[in-house]
Amino acid sequence: MSEVLTIIILTTLAGACIPLGGFLARFEKFRPQWLEKEFRHFLIAFGGGILIGAVAVVLVPEGKDQLSVPMLAIPIFLTGGICFFIIERLLGLRRREAPQLMGMVLDYVPEAIALGGMVAIEAKTAPLLAILIGLQNLPEGFNSYRELKQIKKSNDKNWTMMVMLSLVLLGPIAGLSGYYLLSDYPDILGGIMLFASGGILYLIFQDIAPQSKLNKHWAPPLGAILGFCLALFSEMLVGH
Repeated sequence: MSEVLTIIILTTLAGACIPLGGFLARFEKFRPQWLEKEFRHFLIAFGGGILIGAVAVVLVPEGKDQLSVPMLAIPIFLTGGICFFIIERLLGLRRREAPQLMGMVLDYVPEAIALGGMVAIEAKTAPLLAILIGLQNLPEGFNSYRELKQIKKSNDKNWTMMVMLSLVLLGPIAGLSGYYLLSDYPDILGGIMLFASGGILYLIFQDIAPQSKLNKHWAPPLGAILGFCLALFSEMLVGH
């Protein structure tokens, strides 16, 4: 199987979990109170756990290994967290109507780019990253469907599903971009992985972990970014 076809298949399957999650969210008549309160919050936490796993197991280790100067991993990671914070502040995600949808796109696209680059360099963890992307897209798709439906304020389920189906195309486009643009630039590929990791960790503590909220809600997630950088720095010191 060619590398291009591999990227298309992996990213399409991972992206297909978005509308699959939306499809599951259509069954609202099955104990709606349980669906709204318990299962939805379980999926939010489940997706957050997978995101942390993707950062810790794949994106950070692979990204650091691709850098010619491994110590650059810390400022790149930190920059990613700060940039996602700035993007969120500019877009007003906490005040807009679709923070789940925007958060899903913000972490899905750079991960797909990284996946394409990993296939190009024949990284063994590329299929693992594809699985993690798909697993996180499933609960995010579930919650985004309900979010979009509330924005639409109607029973037009087909419109909502069409929006979610269109997001599937982002995966192959981003993956092929990473393949063609980053295969000869491992430092840039590693930088994208680490940049995305910092942004993902920010979004986890900002939008997923409810216990992180304060009046100035940006402080705890930025603190989480700094804490992760400290742990990464310690690991690198011990490793050397």
